[in-house]
Amino acid sequence: MIVLDMLKVEKLINVETNNMKKIKYIVLLLLFMILASSASGQSPCGNAGLCVVQLNAGFNEANKVKWLGDLTDCENKFIDIQTDAAAAGKYKIVVVPTILIFNGEEEVGRFQANIMMKMEATKDEVQEKIDEIIMEDF
Repeated sequence: MIVLDMLKVEKLINVETNNMKKIKYIVLLLLFMILASSASGQSPCGNAGLCVVQLNAGFNEANKVKWLGDLTDCENKFIDIQTDAAAAGKYKIVVVPTILIFNGEEEVGRFQANIMMKMEATKDEVQEKIDEIIMEDF
């Protein structure tokens, strides 16, 4: 009788230990998911100053914004969402091309193409937004 009781107690302890291990794994997984989701708004250029990012797709190469590199006082980057599909979700892209302006890790401007997938914003309009952001920091 005592042996059976001891076996039952040992079995309960093993079950509790396994449950604790599962809980630890779940907590670690949740923590990882929270940390990963907090990174989703970060600039693809890091946190260094102003960054202008064009998101487009290979199938829309004809409508690529060619003057992006001519903008001043900012870094620029190009992301092809056809090869980096996660970026489309991460930056909530609904039409290409889309131009995003980041100040540090915060998105501070967005210009989207029209229904024909052509950018209507001009270089001057985007540069004006960049200059406005710079002046706000003073």
